[in-house]
Amino acid sequence: MSERVEQPGRRLTALAPASRQAQKTEAPRSVRRALLQRFLRNRPGVLGLVVIVLLIVLAIFAPVVAPYHWKSQEIVNRFAGPSTTHLFGTDELGRDIFSRLLYGARYSLTIGIAAVAASFSIGTLLGIIAGFYHRFDTLVMRLIDVMMAFPGILLAIAIVAALGPGIINTIIAIGLNEIPGFARLTRSMVLTLREREFVVAARVTGASDAEIVRRHVLVNLMSPIIVFASLRVSTAILVGATLSFLGLGIQPPIPEWGAMVSTARQYIATAPHTFVYPTLAIFVTVVAFNLLGDALRDTLDPTMRD
Repeated sequence: MSERVEQPGRRLTALAPASRQAQKTEAPRSVRRALLQRFLRNRPGVLGLVVIVLLIVLAIFAPVVAPYHWKSQEIVNRFAGPSTTHLFGTDELGRDIFSRLLYGARYSLTIGIAAVAASFSIGTLLGIIAGFYHRFDTLVMRLIDVMMAFPGILLAIAIVAALGPGIINTIIAIGLNEIPGFARLTRSMVLTLREREFVVAARVTGASDAEIVRRHVLVNLMSPIIVFASLRVSTAILVGATLSFLGLGIQPPIPEWGAMVSTARQYIATAPHTFVYPTLAIFVTVVAFNLLGDALRDTLDPTMRD
């Protein structure tokens, strides 16, 4: 009867692929854990994220949280100051300002986030096309240059004036206004990435352009583009409020924050609270998105890591 001799080398060879697979799985987890810890150490960024999440929750559940409907009027209580009944007071028609701000968050946040999401998608696509394919570079960038020839707010005003007021047209106007920034940033990064060794190696091995963009270019683009998008949301909210303030965006009596400020400016001397609270809502939201964007930049930028 022959004895079975164990071969250590064979066992190690069999275990090696499993060990490598475990290391590959653990590496992304450790990176994500390190990024999360770095973000949590940035207290202003965490505060900004908390404020944004709170605003989104309040906007979604406004019918439940708001003590009054945004249309409810009490003419006898017009211009009432802040009290336990009306936390932020009432406006010229006796409508509860706190309730209108909660409902208005739906419109202001929707405008900012939807406009940036649209410009993110279109601008990033145009930037990839211009940076990856030289034959389209001149055409795309001359189009972007034409769009950038107009000051941002004037371009948005011109577009919404042509399309007419309303939330959809406001989103379109702001989204078109934000496309050049995303396109130029993406193009500049793609021009650098397409010459990197891993892209050249993928091309040599026969990988298609779509596969190279998906597996190598987009992965390296996402971090800076996401940071840029988070910062541009605050600008989009400001532009949306400006359009409504000028009477070109969402129209009264819909409680968009910019429209509320526009209506309240004529009562600023007699009832300043009608002007202060919508302005404060815009200010807090814009600062929160800026804080979040700065924290994401500090977290994702490898040159700023400890």
